[in-house]
Amino acid sequence: MTDPTKLFDLTGKTALITGGSRGLGVQIAEALGDFGARLVISSRKEADLAEAQAHLQGRGIDVSYVVADNSREEAIFALADSAIDRLGKVDILVNNAGASWGAPTEDHPIDAFDKIMNLNIRALFILSQRIAKLSMIPNRYGRIINMASIAGLRGADGLIAYNTSKGAVINFTRALAASWGRYGITANAIAPGMFPSRMTKGTFERLGVEHFAKAAPLGRIGDDQDLKGTVLLFASDAGKHITGQTLAVDGGVTSV
Repeated sequence: MTDPTKLFDLTGKTALITGGSRGLGVQIAEALGDFGARLVISSRKEADLAEAQAHLQGRGIDVSYVVADNSREEAIFALADSAIDRLGKVDILVNNAGASWGAPTEDHPIDAFDKIMNLNIRALFILSQRIAKLSMIPNRYGRIINMASIAGLRGADGLIAYNTSKGAVINFTRALAASWGRYGITANAIAPGMFPSRMTKGTFERLGVEHFAKAAPLGRIGDDQDLKGTVLLFASDAGKHITGQTLAVDGGVTSV
């Protein structure tokens, strides 16, 4: 009988993680690297990437980084090409980079709406397409994990662009699954609830962590371990028959 623990083993696999220099990106990198994957992480700021690399290497993880601004099409192409050059192939792509913009819907700047949609969904399409064509489709293997949000499952005042983009990520994931399953590629999305991050820092300072903890049936917000199980499921053989799905990791917020 196959050892069930081997289902999560990522030895010999490679992964590209965008937005991998802090917050949820580092948690994802820890999960994949601790289980054996070789990594390339990317973000816009080299200092953050160097710090994350040192942290991950301290855990024994094989990791390098590429500075990339995913709001620029040419930078996305260069990131994909560099990751494949360094790793030889990309087995696992985690589309984690994103941004938010808060404003009343009636006053939301159009250029800000375009900026959020460009980074949160258009960039995912460009990078996923590039990685699939150059690596996953020829190799007949791939795991694409898109970071959505519970904001994509519900409405919220003041976040029209962010909510719209994350709703798009969820259906984008379904479309990838339908398109590329025949190549042995799975595509799934994770919809986190409230986690400590640069994006949520101001909200926590303004309203308090307890405000959000009380909204969750589990009575807490996410911590620096809570995404790891879902990431490993979607990235490994344990999830090889799961595709086109979105899993909320939110303490039960979307269940009530």
